[in-house]
Amino acid sequence: MSEHSANPSATAAAGRPRAVKAVIPAAGLATRFLPATKAVPKELLPVVDRPVLQYIVEEATQAGISDVLLITGRGKTSMVDHFDRRPDLEERLAKKPELLAAVKRTEELAAIYTCRQPEQLGLGHAVGFAESHVGDAPFAVLLGDEFVKPSEPLLPAMLELQARTGGVVLAFFEVDPAETSRYGIASVESTGDEFAGLAEVVKVTGLVEKPSAEEAPSNLAVLGRYVLPGRVFDAIRRTEPGSGGEIQLTDAMEILRNEGVPVHAIVYRGTRYDTGMPLGYLQTVVQIAAERDDLGAEFRKWLADFVNSDASGGPST
Repeated sequence: MSEHSANPSATAAAGRPRAVKAVIPAAGLATRFLPATKAVPKELLPVVDRPVLQYIVEEATQAGISDVLLITGRGKTSMVDHFDRRPDLEERLAKKPELLAAVKRTEELAAIYTCRQPEQLGLGHAVGFAESHVGDAPFAVLLGDEFVKPSEPLLPAMLELQARTGGVVLAFFEVDPAETSRYGIASVESTGDEFAGLAEVVKVTGLVEKPSAEEAPSNLAVLGRYVLPGRVFDAIRRTEPGSGGEIQLTDAMEILRNEGVPVHAIVYRGTRYDTGMPLGYLQTVVQIAAERDDLGAEFRKWLADFVNSDASGGPST
């Protein structure tokens, strides 16, 4: 990405402001991870030595966003605590500068705000609670169970595209046609545009929820990143309960699209980590651990020994 595309204070040629606030819906119960998430929010499950939520906030700050609103639920105040100051802990770590710097980094990443969603009635319902914080300005939505590799950023291009168009900007990734029934799948038209030769831009003509391989209009699945105009809040208020009896963000965006609001997407071909299911979470931990400078080499050696060992014996220690 160009330096221009990563600068949140810059404006596009049309003079529209770039989004400078992010919303992270994180009120869910994470039933797939029970009983681990009975007392610990899924967003705080560790990926090596940082919780999932910290990776997501870091993704936002890397794109120049320093104002983050967490949509929380009952029993999830520890998410806010993670980004709060701990003078007692800092004092104990005074003689351990590396650990002290890691702890202080969480306090300095962004200004963290919270809003309580009293009951979980869908993603659109959750995003609607951000209106008093966001106002009528564009903003980013980052789902709390996936993030991208820092060296392969996605959000800067999405922020710039939204500033250019003033509409809705989504992110897609390519899936095997046999897996389309697991995702929301988009129908698109090519725009012939791209960012720095790395990210393809498409116009969205429709979204289909979990179609079969035969019925899917493409193999482009929705990734949990959105950049939305402030007028989406009015659309959410006009959205009737949809799939699962919930207020779906997809339905609110479709209202806007039918009213002439442009909807585009970045086709992301970088590395995406999905921690929303136990298998994806474990894969994320292994991938990131294997790439770490401090423990990657030793971990990869152990992992290779483990994989190559017979089922009964296990690796040597």
